[in-house]
Amino acid sequence: MADKSNKDNKVIKRVVTALVLLALTFAILAFLQKLLMPKYQKGVIEGSFTEEYYKEKVPHDVIIFGDCDAYESYSPVKMYQEYGISAYIRGSGEQYINQTYYLLKDVLRTETPKVVVVSIHNMQHDVPRNEAYNRMTLDGMRWSRDKVDAINSSMVEGETFASYVFPILRYHDRWSQLTRTDFEHVFSKNITSHNGYYMRCDIKPQGKLPPPTPLLTYKFGDNAMAYLDKIRVLCEENGIELILVRAPIEFGWYEQWDQNIEEYAAQYGLTYINFCDYSEEMGLDMTVDTYDAGVHLNIYGAEKLSVFFGQYLVDNYNLTDYRNVPEVAAEYEKDIQFYNEMRDDQLYEIATYGELKSYGANAIEN
Repeated sequence: MADKSNKDNKVIKRVVTALVLLALTFAILAFLQKLLMPKYQKGVIEGSFTEEYYKEKVPHDVIIFGDCDAYESYSPVKMYQEYGISAYIRGSGEQYINQTYYLLKDVLRTETPKVVVVSIHNMQHDVPRNEAYNRMTLDGMRWSRDKVDAINSSMVEGETFASYVFPILRYHDRWSQLTRTDFEHVFSKNITSHNGYYMRCDIKPQGKLPPPTPLLTYKFGDNAMAYLDKIRVLCEENGIELILVRAPIEFGWYEQWDQNIEEYAAQYGLTYINFCDYSEEMGLDMTVDTYDAGVHLNIYGAEKLSVFFGQYLVDNYNLTDYRNVPEVAAEYEKDIQFYNEMRDDQLYEIATYGELKSYGANAIEN
């Protein structure tokens, strides 16, 4: 009887030991995976934008989607200060239109905005074309059916679904690139955006833009149009007003593309705002309102656009003035403080060094 009991104890010990070793192995692999994944805290900071949305503590009447033309053109903090609008930008680097659709579905899991704004700049790409940009948009999404569908609709040649489930398969060779930032932010990251807005306070005037290279066709791709339709229908089903917008940027765009969007908007009774048509009205001056010679707006241009667009929103939609909602106003006061601190710090760097040294000015991820 004693022998049987001893054998049973030995079996139990072996099982417990095996389970402990297995758990320890998974813990080590999980740690290594988090360590090796890019942190996007410096350099290419827009890689953090997708996941930062999940830290929000307030409702949003307006959600803006798109690529750099979205997250560098609108300042939700400025919209709140001027009009009490609660807005958020779910933007990411070269966000493709299929990804916009799944990010919108992701938003609808937790809130239903009154207005959805889609930057049409990303319509120029019919299908995803860059794995690095896919990662910056998709890695930060919370797991759900929408993330699964977003990955499956985005993968380019050489990508595998398994590498999204287990990112260590993708980033296992980052050992030589690890920096202090990787170790400091293994389990937590700093907020790098302002409700999804990427702030730049430096100035580089726009010069004479070269004429765009003619294209064989100016028709948007079938896949891009299909996902724009999906976005439109999803907004209709949820009682959301859909606005299509183009940032006031002349670089890399074609008038024929505008005509395509104008026709689509007219067909379905949508609002399309080409902000290039209102540059003078909003007081935009591309000798001071851009940080990279007219490719993107800086804080001065983004604030001018935000004041102009904010006025349009409050004039045409029944939006809540959240300055009168104490619990929301308290959170926005923190946002305003963070916004002002970053602006002042950037201005200090520019005054001290003659240029911006950090906050994404250094494009090397570290």
